[in-house]
Amino acid sequence: MIKKSADFEPTRRNLLRAAGVGFGHVALSGLLGSLARTASATELAALNPLAPKRPPLPAKAKRIIFLFMEGAASTVDTYEYKPELAKRHGQSGPGGGTITTSKFKFSQYGQSGAWFSELMPNIATHADELCWLRGLYTDTPAHPQAVVQLHTGSANASLTRPSWGSWLLYGLGTENQDLPGYITINPPVAFGGAANYGNAFLPAYYQGTAISDKGAMPNIEAATTRELEREQINLIQDLNHDASAQPGAPAAVDGVIKSYELAFRMQASVPALLDISQEPQAVQDAYGVKPGLDGSFARQCLMARRLSEAGVRFVEIRQPGWDHHTNLHNGLIEQSRMVDQSTSALLKDLRQRGLLEDTLVLFGSEFGRLPTSQGADGRDHNITGYSMFMTGAGVKKGFSYGATDELGMAAVDGRMHINDLHATLLALMGLDHERLTYRYAGRNFRLTNVAGVVHRQVFA
Repeated sequence: MIKKSADFEPTRRNLLRAAGVGFGHVALSGLLGSLARTASATELAALNPLAPKRPPLPAKAKRIIFLFMEGAASTVDTYEYKPELAKRHGQSGPGGGTITTSKFKFSQYGQSGAWFSELMPNIATHADELCWLRGLYTDTPAHPQAVVQLHTGSANASLTRPSWGSWLLYGLGTENQDLPGYITINPPVAFGGAANYGNAFLPAYYQGTAISDKGAMPNIEAATTRELEREQINLIQDLNHDASAQPGAPAAVDGVIKSYELAFRMQASVPALLDISQEPQAVQDAYGVKPGLDGSFARQCLMARRLSEAGVRFVEIRQPGWDHHTNLHNGLIEQSRMVDQSTSALLKDLRQRGLLEDTLVLFGSEFGRLPTSQGADGRDHNITGYSMFMTGAGVKKGFSYGATDELGMAAVDGRMHINDLHATLLALMGLDHERLTYRYAGRNFRLTNVAGVVHRQVFA
């Protein structure tokens, strides 16, 4: 029986429209039920491509949190101790620049003896839990291309490729069907924009979901009642299903259908999950949560823990402002102050909750900075040698892999290209980067293109 309301008059037109929607869903339900009884595993996966998938290889991690220091943090001023810089300070260096030592004091921490500058005292307390990648290098010194390459494997911004979070969703699905499987908080704007979390030619439901550090998600709040919105979506979905059934319909229509359904489910679960005010005050204080820009990274870290705990496959958080061509000394003090406490608190929180047992945390930038000076107080970009660290599921603790030369200029041992980094991360998640492919434009594409080596030396 159709009830009369302020939003619905039982006219002949409305009765036919409502009945049409109902009959369409009866038919669709019958079709899906029939498929569920007879379909193969592959066909069932096609019905719900975001359902959790068994990784084809033994998985060491179930999810990833990436702490992205956008702009290229100077590793020779933070956690790459190079005493040769002090010995040769003021001399001519590689490329004609002037070798410049760090102004910050370095000390060793933990049984592993890892070096940290005074900028990172809280992260330094985790020295024996960290796995260092000290031989990284990449292809381009331009921020937009390098940031996009870090996220998609390709430095060619004109050839859009799926982001690595989208590849993870494609390969593994997600654990919580009421949440996005891939969330990026404060994603890059100037350096590649949406390409850094986009799905490109993968179906639309693999795209990353962007939110702000205040938990705001565009268009998540309904403008009408939930019941009326459900009716509206039903009508739209019927039209989508009709379009999908037409000969020659683009494959993207199926992604649109599933994206609508996910967005509807998200309205009931995401806002509460992103409300970090529900956390005890002691937890917020440990992370350093506060209003305004100073508390942005702390809020992101706490949201990342809540999202990962709820089953989100991949969470990226971002701290911009590391591009120190000038004001290097004070700029590093300011940036480190905003991330050091919060990063340490996130690692402690994940460990105490048992989440580090199956969560991999990655911390780093798109490239590094030179050991030579730029102007009175700056360093230029360095793509030939820099560092990141990992911790958590599947990687060795208190371990350092690879190295740069005595000045911190170029990777000379354990050299790891960005394609290698992606291949290694996928392997930790139980995915073979050479077999994780998607057919598009007549050929199979993959995150690592035609390159990539898994560096198993870092595996626990």
